[in-house]
Amino acid sequence: MTLNAVFPEKLVGLAATIRPADILEILLVAIILYKLYAMLEGTRAITLAKGILVLFMTNFFCNVFQLNLLSWIFEKVMTWTFILFPIVFQPELRRTLERLGQGRFFFSERTSLDVAEANKVVEELVKASKSLSATKTGALMVIERRMGLNDVSDTGIKLDAMITSELVLNIFFVNTPLHDGAAIIRGKRIYAAGCLLPLTEKTGLSKELGTRHRAALGISEQCDALVLVVSEETGTISIAENGKLTRHLDGDTLAKMIRPAFVHPHKNSIGNLFTKWRKNDAGTD
Repeated sequence: MTLNAVFPEKLVGLAATIRPADILEILLVAIILYKLYAMLEGTRAITLAKGILVLFMTNFFCNVFQLNLLSWIFEKVMTWTFILFPIVFQPELRRTLERLGQGRFFFSERTSLDVAEANKVVEELVKASKSLSATKTGALMVIERRMGLNDVSDTGIKLDAMITSELVLNIFFVNTPLHDGAAIIRGKRIYAAGCLLPLTEKTGLSKELGTRHRAALGISEQCDALVLVVSEETGTISIAENGKLTRHLDGDTLAKMIRPAFVHPHKNSIGNLFTKWRKNDAGTD
């Protein structure tokens, strides 16, 4: 009885000490941490960030259970981690400062596609791939999914252009400056072209697979991207995903494989609700 009487009083006393400025500060810190996480999620460095978090948690449990030797080891590892942090995350830190300077820190660069937009993008990519295959023109297109590829796109030329089959054919036209690189596809836009990709370290691959296929496998091993490849030697259309290559695709099979990369599940966020309201409102005018 005494506990029930005292406990609410303590809560009331604690609530009385909270100022409006404290609530505002908590909200700002939460927003900043979320945006930092979203920016890391937009690169392959998110796996490194998770590794650092595991080190923190492990060191915490070592201290709780008084595992002195392990605690000492992890403290040394974490010290070196903080030293190496600016080096490992140099691209992300630079990008963060650039977005701050451009006033884009609190605004996302990504947009989701509805079914009609996704089908249109798939149609254009399939049409371009079939034309490239018919003329045996080599092409390499990386379709970005949940894990962003900002660090890869920085190695190429920024385009940020709507996807059309004509644009794809022009990018990969033989002997043009962007022909030998990869195009990064984000949503319904070609974000960058002429990008450099890491090659796979797998051995025992077929001798029919050239540099494009090895680059496609390499980037698919490091992220969740879907990579579309057209062979320059045979005109074969292939898809690389999770380090595996699926070859000899026709138009229908290609469309089925790449469509899920563009159709995103709907989320009940304030931003999506606002976008939906704007579209509905525009349709009634």
